[in-house]
Amino acid sequence: MLLADKKLLITGVLTDGSIAWHAARIAQEQGAEIVVTGFGRGMRLTERSVQRLPQPCDVIELDINDPDHVEALVADLDGRWGGVDGALHAIAFAPEDALGGNFLNTPPESAQTAFMTSAYSYKTLAVALMGLMEQRGGGALVTLDFDNSKAWPAYDWMGVAKSALQSVTRYLARDLGPKNIRANAVAAGPLGTVAAKSIPGFEIFDDAWDRRAPLRWDQTDPTPVAQMVCLLLSDWTTKTTGEIVHVDAGFHSQAAGVRKTED
Repeated sequence: MLLADKKLLITGVLTDGSIAWHAARIAQEQGAEIVVTGFGRGMRLTERSVQRLPQPCDVIELDINDPDHVEALVADLDGRWGGVDGALHAIAFAPEDALGGNFLNTPPESAQTAFMTSAYSYKTLAVALMGLMEQRGGGALVTLDFDNSKAWPAYDWMGVAKSALQSVTRYLARDLGPKNIRANAVAAGPLGTVAAKSIPGFEIFDDAWDRRAPLRWDQTDPTPVAQMVCLLLSDWTTKTTGEIVHVDAGFHSQAAGVRKTED
């Protein structure tokens, strides 16, 4: 199996419709032992959703911006496994006033929150797990991205944070490579997750993908994205780092709409 005997941390699990949940599911199906994290008021949802995994697993509460939470996470994983092979960073947040066409009026503290939680936190998680990965001879980090090489309506400061996340990925690859730790990002197409639906005007993304993606995109199915996450966490990609891997039905590769074939 692709992830046999791997010890993996999957952050950001909420409902069984989330990308992180599907990554956890596939990781277990491919032989990994996992622990997941949830946060705050969403913890009850996380605890319920893990019961629907192939093997229910433990949930650790993690506020990535709270040093005490991060320290407790590391202590738990060290005591549990003595090392970690990989982790999915599926953590992002922007305040309401940083989204929805409010770009020019967003206060600096809201933009800072979006950056700290959605981009800087990848570095926070990487540094926290670095020693545990070294104990296993190296490892792999993957984060979830939404490609913002161009400006999107409504996405605003979350878009800026996602652009920063891509840059963080490259710098992590630079600094962690000598430790045999890989850092990559998966740029997913739009999916109807709880997080995505909280973005005002989310339906704009669906319309754009219908017009431009060469392959048919199903915004109700996170499985293709989760499969790529698990591939990057596996030993099949030991020389891949600093990459932004698109799982978006080819949308990013096209400058304009493509002709659709009839069903």
